[in-house]
Amino acid sequence: MIGLCLKYEQINYGSKLQALATLRVMEELGQECKVIHYGKAGLWFKVKSLPRIFNATFRQDKLEDWSRSHAYKKHPEVAPLLALRRKLFKEYDAKYFDQYEIFGAYYSDIQKMASKFDAVVTCSDQLWSPAGLGTNFYNLMFVPDEVMKISFASSFGVSQIPWYQKRATAKYLQRINYVSCRENRGVEIVKELTGRDVPVLMDPVFAFDKEQWGKLVPEEKVYNEPYIFCYFLGSNIAYREAVKKFAKEKEMKIVFLKFLDQYVEYDENFGDITPFDVDPNKFLNILRGAEYVFTDSFHGCAFSILMEKQFVIFNRYAATSGASKNSRIDTVCGNLGLNSRRVTANSDLVAVMDKEIDWKIVEEKTLVYRDRMWEYLRQALG
Repeated sequence: MIGLCLKYEQINYGSKLQALATLRVMEELGQECKVIHYGKAGLWFKVKSLPRIFNATFRQDKLEDWSRSHAYKKHPEVAPLLALRRKLFKEYDAKYFDQYEIFGAYYSDIQKMASKFDAVVTCSDQLWSPAGLGTNFYNLMFVPDEVMKISFASSFGVSQIPWYQKRATAKYLQRINYVSCRENRGVEIVKELTGRDVPVLMDPVFAFDKEQWGKLVPEEKVYNEPYIFCYFLGSNIAYREAVKKFAKEKEMKIVFLKFLDQYVEYDENFGDITPFDVDPNKFLNILRGAEYVFTDSFHGCAFSILMEKQFVIFNRYAATSGASKNSRIDTVCGNLGLNSRRVTANSDLVAVMDKEIDWKIVEEKTLVYRDRMWEYLRQALG
């Protein structure tokens, strides 16, 4: 029996589909698994987590949480629409994830759970962010020494570990039997802190190709007319203006998912088709049916590649930001030869989009990582 540490509780399309892919990978490998949920209850957790307030990424995340909550309170008219989206995500969880979940309120609970597994796997999606170090969950510090510990394409999400966290980070990395990272920079961090050479593995969504994803999430046509799909988690207005200009030149409508990560006032009047009744499967089908995809999301980029779409990706974070999480995109575009699809608001988007991507070459490069992923997991899981 395998224990999984996954993060997919939030309303995020990429996180849900990544978790779905991880579960299907384990099933393909013949592994029975459970997803461990940690309630983070008790005084110990609160005391242990106090040092996180000194971390820039943690403070930035909390500031964004506060800003998001404050903005939604000022605009109660969007509450019913957000409630519809939450309802669909809850139904999605009930269908795909609830059957796998086990819950431990206290740290001692998850320690007892971990002792009963053959191995515990931590997977993907910025779970090793400096902001979460104090929880000792996704770094598998709660897992007993005698239980196999595996990281599956784990992500730091940042390019630098704060100096005051390096010792603690090295400690948990040295305990994990099999380590792999999702970013090139992550591999370098592991080497710098521990001296270990570990592989770069692609995000779990890359475990399956376009045809296989067609079986995981059956294809359905959402809109009959040609359209542009705009999937932004950030608030950059210049990006939206650039997409509007492109849409005007191409004479196409924009399908846009509003208020995903925050309330953006500009988005009240942005987009021609702005659905809220979109669960993760419908999200993927909207992307599949698009003529063009514009995104600032890692998973928006990943699924554009997997579905072989004409796409571009904007940086959501400034390269100089201490909270930047661009390293995931640096890796996937760099390793697959797609750096030309990274653009700014001032790029000639028509010229970039009109240049066809050689998907045969991209698939050949992807296959190298896909094969490496499956071999790594077969070896780690025995």
